[in-house]
Amino acid sequence: MNDRELVANLIRQVLISRLCVREAILQFPRDTEDKSIQAAYHALVHYEADEDLRLQDEVYREEQDDYLEYISQTLEKGEDLPENIIKNYEKYYECANILHEENAKGFLHSFFRFLNIRRK
Repeated sequence: MNDRELVANLIRQVLISRLCVREAILQFPRDTEDKSIQAAYHALVHYEADEDLRLQDEVYREEQDDYLEYISQTLEKGEDLPENIIKNYEKYYECANILHEENAKGFLHSFFRFLNIRRK
């Protein structure tokens, strides 16, 4: 299973309440540079953050569920998410806070992020 298929499956598991968002995020591919996966990460974080609003507003809940389902279906096909979705999250986040690998490379990524130093 490739990374996009994995993320598509994780989103689907959240939508059917088989996984909580935190559990899904912990299973995301580590140190990914894939902008579509990073956008999916942010979409899931917003999904969880909007829990109170989702309980109060049925229309909002349905729209957000449809949006995540769209992201899941797009990633499952191996396609890039539309540029407007990616750019929408990049306006607010320089990068996704996805976990790093548990090795020296991952440690350095975390360390540089902690110092707020951007690496290329």
